[in-house]
Amino acid sequence: MKEIFNGHHPIPVTPENIYGILSLVFWSIMVLVSIKYVALIMRADNRGEGGSLALLALITERATNSGMTWAITLLGIFAAALFYGDSMITPAISVLSAVEGLEIVTPALKPYVIPITLIVLTGLFFIQKRGTGTVGMLFGPVMILWFAVLGVLGVLEVARHPSVLMALNPMYAINFIGDHTGLAFLALGSVVLTVTGGEALYTDMGHFGPFPIRLAWFGFVMPTLVLNYFGQGAVLLNEPSAIQSPFFHLGPGWALVPLVILATLATVIASQAVISGAFSVARQSIQMGFLPRMLIVHTSGQAEGQIYVPFTNFTLYLAVVALVIGFQNSSNLAAAYGIAVTGTMLIDTILIAFVMVLLWRWHWTVVLLVAGSLLTVDLAFFSANALKIPEGGWFPIAMGLASFTVLTTWRLGRRLVGEEIAKQGMPMDAFLDSIADVHRVNGTAVFMTGSKEGVPAALLHNLKHNQVLHERVVLVTVQTTNSPYVLDLDRMYLHKMRKGFSRLIIRYGFMEDPDIPRALERCKRFGESFDVMETTFYLSRETIVPALKRNMSPLRARLFALMSKNATSATVFFKIPTDRVVELGTQLMI
Repeated sequence: MKEIFNGHHPIPVTPENIYGILSLVFWSIMVLVSIKYVALIMRADNRGEGGSLALLALITERATNSGMTWAITLLGIFAAALFYGDSMITPAISVLSAVEGLEIVTPALKPYVIPITLIVLTGLFFIQKRGTGTVGMLFGPVMILWFAVLGVLGVLEVARHPSVLMALNPMYAINFIGDHTGLAFLALGSVVLTVTGGEALYTDMGHFGPFPIRLAWFGFVMPTLVLNYFGQGAVLLNEPSAIQSPFFHLGPGWALVPLVILATLATVIASQAVISGAFSVARQSIQMGFLPRMLIVHTSGQAEGQIYVPFTNFTLYLAVVALVIGFQNSSNLAAAYGIAVTGTMLIDTILIAFVMVLLWRWHWTVVLLVAGSLLTVDLAFFSANALKIPEGGWFPIAMGLASFTVLTTWRLGRRLVGEEIAKQGMPMDAFLDSIADVHRVNGTAVFMTGSKEGVPAALLHNLKHNQVLHERVVLVTVQTTNSPYVLDLDRMYLHKMRKGFSRLIIRYGFMEDPDIPRALERCKRFGESFDVMETTFYLSRETIVPALKRNMSPLRARLFALMSKNATSATVFFKIPTDRVVELGTQLMI
């Protein structure tokens, strides 16, 4: 409310404008969060998982046209990239705006706002390793108190000025837009701040499940939020000078400091939502081949979706600190905020339209009506926020483009590596025919390979240098499916070949973590048993060298080589005992 009436494009504080803005705020929340995300998009879960990449995997399973698949994939990747930008800005603006309440207590505290903000944010990122469940138990009671206080403060003020409830009528929003079209368009750039988090709510679905989110939203969160916004509107009707901070003027003077403390705690928790979402997106990106292997820590024995990704956490922390120091106050950050959120929301609407057609089989007229209406609203918000690009909106776009470049570079690089390995490979039948005179030794050798055809480079190198083969050789390929989880019956496929060779395909969902020793234990159903302490695992470590005739730009080739070098080792990622691993180097030119 402060940004709408007192931000970069201030709206005059008149009763007519207050009613129009309140109506605009209410119906934005209803359309974009309640209808679009909670009622509609959360139906498009990928076996319980949400987010742009989960939605992307759901659609690409059904898309038959290669051009359509390519376009959808790019959209999904860019939405995920924008979400990373969103997850950097949300903690910075949320915590900073709450701590700024100290300036209302006394202007003398202004120099301490940024240091206190940085201390609070450092604490938030430090406790991430405790896990979403632990953080939730700590934060849950605070959130109940926070929303209860929002509702009570709103009700008390609305009771004094019940006429504000007339703004529930959408005609006030329509008349405001009709009478002040230019002003309303500019206002949308700040109104969007009331719906931020809707996209994180969908991404976080795997942490909690859809039912608790819907219950909390409709039963508690939305009513208290709406009451508080209308309470702030009532304050402004009575006291236009309260525009410096209408929220903190809702409470009595003695409650100001406790309200600042509670608001700070609440914004820390709000930040938790996007951080948890960023962890989910990171794991989905790794498993779907958009990011190199990274360490993923499971923080709960009961909830599969509760994870902690140290690299993502550290990267976000550095970006958030830089934002707070660089932008200095929440008004400046507000200019940077909306573009990432509205961009993600816009792409989600396009993706859900494909879901309506390909999965739900809705009639095209219904799709056109529903998706078209949502797209019109999203475009209006996105266009209004595009005006803020010079004032700070460039940051999430820059972060989004950087993330998009990283995600697409890794995917392209892995494809080129796969093609190069295939060129250097050898057909399996020809290889088996050529090893009649090779000396065989006791034991089992497991060769990890990305391809389910041909001979792994590590096997050829081992035979070339050591001139021996184990009596049992298993070629293991790990595949990631487009679904978040794979049933145990569908997880493995074993193909027995000649001369003691077998090929084992192990399938994992994009929300599962590969565990090779555990998978080998389950091979008993195929009549095969493995003693890990008598098994040697052979892995190939690729060294990337840019070729003279490049298939990707020099900068992207260097970026890919750097990511390959710093990826978590396959030994750790696949949970293979380190004392049973032999790594063989392979030089590849791309």
